[in-house]
Amino acid sequence: MIILGLNTWFHDTSACIVRDGELVVALEEERFSRDKHTRAFPELAIQRCLEVAGIDYADIDHIALSIKPTHQWLPKTLYALKAPHKSLPFIKHELVAGIFKQQRFKAFMKAHWPSGKSPQVHYIQHHLAHAAGSFFVSPYEHAAIMAIDGSGEWACAWLGEGRGTDVTCFNESLFPNSLGSVYEAVTEFCGFKPNYDEGKTMGLAPLGDASSFIKQARKCVTVNAEGQLQVNLDYFSYQYWGYRRCSDLFHQTFGKPRPLDGEFKTHHHDVAAAFQQVLEECALAMASILKQRTNAPYLVIAGGVALNSVMNGRLLREAGFDDVYIMPAAGDNGTSIGAAFTVLHQTLAQPRTAVHDNPYVGNQYDDVNIEALLKQFKLSYHRAGNVALEAAQLLEQGHILGWFQGRMEIGPRALGARSILANPAYPDMKAKINSEVKFREAYRPFAPSATVEAAGEFFDIQVEAPFMLKVCQVREDKQAQLPAITHVDGSARLQTVRRDTNPLYHELITQLGQRTGVPVVLNTSFNIQGEPVVESPRDAIRCFFSTGLDYLAIGSFIVSKQASAQPDTGK
Repeated sequence: MIILGLNTWFHDTSACIVRDGELVVALEEERFSRDKHTRAFPELAIQRCLEVAGIDYADIDHIALSIKPTHQWLPKTLYALKAPHKSLPFIKHELVAGIFKQQRFKAFMKAHWPSGKSPQVHYIQHHLAHAAGSFFVSPYEHAAIMAIDGSGEWACAWLGEGRGTDVTCFNESLFPNSLGSVYEAVTEFCGFKPNYDEGKTMGLAPLGDASSFIKQARKCVTVNAEGQLQVNLDYFSYQYWGYRRCSDLFHQTFGKPRPLDGEFKTHHHDVAAAFQQVLEECALAMASILKQRTNAPYLVIAGGVALNSVMNGRLLREAGFDDVYIMPAAGDNGTSIGAAFTVLHQTLAQPRTAVHDNPYVGNQYDDVNIEALLKQFKLSYHRAGNVALEAAQLLEQGHILGWFQGRMEIGPRALGARSILANPAYPDMKAKINSEVKFREAYRPFAPSATVEAAGEFFDIQVEAPFMLKVCQVREDKQAQLPAITHVDGSARLQTVRRDTNPLYHELITQLGQRTGVPVVLNTSFNIQGEPVVESPRDAIRCFFSTGLDYLAIGSFIVSKQASAQPDTGK
């Protein structure tokens, strides 16, 4: 049985194939269209998923979409009628755009199944795709579940419990009571692009003093006794889908917003810090209610807000659960996977067999295709006897590498397949990569990857963090050895690497550790600011030559920026 899972409605559109209960492939449309966080129908991702899975459209038995359109029309229409003088942007964004998205899906169905039997189509509520879908691919038989994002059909947060193949919803927080939307508004206030750059706000927060505005920030959003969110809308205008998300009262309370690319003022840092703290406090309050109600040993966190790895770190340490699970694609990109597994287990009543503990579910390129492109572009390269060993030697010497290996990761974090790597022991490495390679704000931190065997020696964490979604502290006595990945507050967004999951990346880190005594690498996504992570060898080569990268380790080859060798004439 084959299920095609799709996110066609929200940003970060994606597709996946689940065959006989196993996740075969999952891909994000942005990697192919090169339009970051795209909302376009995932036609390219679908086609590549079929190619990787070795199937055709006729082989698909079920299609699972992470949206239930009929679940939203009435409440959204009634909401628009409450404030008709402000509702035009809302109607365009929520209602008119929805009609066009439905028409696009119908066109897709007609194009690929013009006659004869077509797959059965299942519409799954967005937050159920987040929550249930994440639980079903977690390693847990029993867990509390919390999904938080900007909004789905109409819900903004979901609390419940999972046992085996049963998932129960306790309650939902409905728009406009959205913790995700509040954080998006703060992101806009700090001069970033809302709904896209919330990670920048999270990274900015440690530079500020939360105490300056924490009392005022706590007035903006609270959690009631049932775990539902309540937002004081006097401070916001996102509820109208207008040109800005913060109200005049917000600006009067917290100060002037930072213009896009403008200068940071102290109060921008402080506001980011205050609302980061409020985000964590709200999540902890919701998790506490879940713990009391379920007594579950584990917590599953889903939705776009689950990408806030600082929040996840506090939940891990303070919420009373043994561990937390967050999908590598915890945002809307992962709802294609969530919808597929929700159909598999709830609609089709199939038993659970899969655990999504391996993020490398994308496509890959073999050495034949890679070398053909290197020759076509007349690049200077050589075939490495041991690419992990040579890459480790280059890192030891202080070089910055593009690392393009194996199957591509799913999700926004580079996890050692499409990564930029450096030696974290060099004090100037963070500034160098931010300015010469990533072309982004100087304060932005970089994450470390460590072997799972050595992680506890350098980082204060007791569990694995394979998807780089749990922030922990760098051990105080190790911070001087890891200046390039230690943030200003001593924290780090750690990835732990297992040999059985990514043997080549594990070997590289191990080889570096044998040479330096520190089995840790600086790992950031293989892209520049504003672009998606590279997908193809062509993307990797273009990024390599348009940035300050020193070498490119792609497949079995090491590429340099030296003058090209003479072409092979065959003589």
